[in-house]
Amino acid sequence: MKEKYFDMIGVYAAFLCLIHCVLAPVLFLLPLGFSHNPIIDLSFLTIGVFPIIKVMRSAAPLYIKMLLSISWTVVLAAVLLESVFHQESVLIFFGAGGLITGHLINYSNHKH
Repeated sequence: MKEKYFDMIGVYAAFLCLIHCVLAPVLFLLPLGFSHNPIIDLSFLTIGVFPIIKVMRSAAPLYIKMLLSISWTVVLAAVLLESVFHQESVLIFFGAGGLITGHLINYSNHKH
């Protein structure tokens, strides 16, 4: 699989994570029977780590590698804060935004 497709997988995973983080609290407030499930958050983290590993092993510029690794770590910290301490954090929005940005920049750097 071409490396640029891993970036698109990373963008989609981070975007779906961002949508989940925005909409889930609203759904939890409605009397629909939804409850928070940390397995969903961990699934996004797990799916998102594979495109990052692929970028880390590639010839991508160092600033993209740093942006992706720091952003993923920020998302991990936010998920751990929520799972362990039940503390919502805006860190997840910054982390997801960094992941989307890093993957889009790396995608645009590939020769088409």
